[in-house]
Amino acid sequence: MTPDAIAIAAFIILLFPMGYFTLASPAFLLVKLDIQPVALLLRGMFNAHFRVMSVAGVIGTVAFVVAGRFAFAVGVAVITAFAIGGRRWFLRRMDQQLSARDAGDADAARRLRRLHWSGMLCNAVLLFALVASIPYVASAT
Repeated sequence: MTPDAIAIAAFIILLFPMGYFTLASPAFLLVKLDIQPVALLLRGMFNAHFRVMSVAGVIGTVAFVVAGRFAFAVGVAVITAFAIGGRRWFLRRMDQQLSARDAGDADAARRLRRLHWSGMLCNAVLLFALVASIPYVASAT
């Protein structure tokens, strides 16, 4: 397998967790987040998404460096850094809202919903940027 093929394969691998998250996360809009198992499942989905994106991003960055496409490597490295840093920030905020909800804060579920929407929006923006760059990756081969 050539370095270009490896880079394109890594690019496609990045699309899978983002696409899955795009399809799976709106289902949580149909349920109340004040139900503990639902909120914990949502937290677990975000945690898994950030972890998978971190691993896929590192692999993608290395693949683009090996292929000699340093601009794409930087782009994927930014997405990876966002996933690594975003996981810590996002889960900390989610845990704060879950604790507030358990303590009886009536607005905590609304703030959890806002976090959910912001996570979906961030994923959508990154997914759009990744899909928009497909012609540039394909034309560089």
